[in-house]
Amino acid sequence: MVNIRDLDPSASPLDYYGSELRRLREAAGLKQGELGAIIFCTGSLIGQIETARKVPTREFSERVDAALGTGGTFSRLVGLVLRSQLPHWFQPYAEMEAKAAYISTYQAQVVYGLLQTEEYARALLAVDYADRLDEMVAARMERQRILARETPPALWVVLDEALLHREVGSRKVMRDQLAQLLTFVDRQWIHVQVLPFSAGQHSGMVGSFTLLRFEDDPDIFYAEGYDSAHMTANPQVIRERSVGYARLQATALSPEESAALIARVMEERYGHQPGPDGRRVA
Repeated sequence: MVNIRDLDPSASPLDYYGSELRRLREAAGLKQGELGAIIFCTGSLIGQIETARKVPTREFSERVDAALGTGGTFSRLVGLVLRSQLPHWFQPYAEMEAKAAYISTYQAQVVYGLLQTEEYARALLAVDYADRLDEMVAARMERQRILARETPPALWVVLDEALLHREVGSRKVMRDQLAQLLTFVDRQWIHVQVLPFSAGQHSGMVGSFTLLRFEDDPDIFYAEGYDSAHMTANPQVIRERSVGYARLQATALSPEESAALIARVMEERYGHQPGPDGRRVA
């Protein structure tokens, strides 16, 4: 077992969170089990978080803040902790994404992370991160908090029709994911378009990419490889990809037509199907 006295608070956001939890718990005169009883968890979980062996959730952090009267200390820290759980090569992008005023992305294989349901994200991440799946899912859900801001970034997403048909997780997971995409139809700052199969060849065939635009900083182009990422502010790249993205938007179905297609795929591919006895089953 890790000795908490050996924790270096400067080693990582997770270590700092654990050391602060222990310090403030002890200052309140509470044992691990006593704090656990107050916030409806086990003393063992408190100990694991204090020794940086388990990653805290936002809900856990909010309960600790309320129990210890810390004025939101842990609710603020948990964002840094969860972001630190993202792959190292992805963290710089996540930081830029959180600061962007305008995000435009083309996704060829999976729904963009900011629009994923938790179960869809869990199914995707289980492929490569089964050993720390809960942490990775929590980190991805944390990214989505930028859409709940009072002034969220404007988000324009073009999705290849193929990803609507690729079953991730299960039929229910896909149905719920497509249903979630439909909830964005009435959101002022979120627009979803589908690039249909009928478009044929198009400017996004080299793969998924994202353009980030900022209030006062240069635009950024971002694309991923296997366990790697390419991010650049090169003006020529930005110019070329911006034109390419405009072509994708022009070729894709309108947001209204896209919603109709998503709804149709949701019902026809992931809706109710007849069971062995001929009855309709989910």
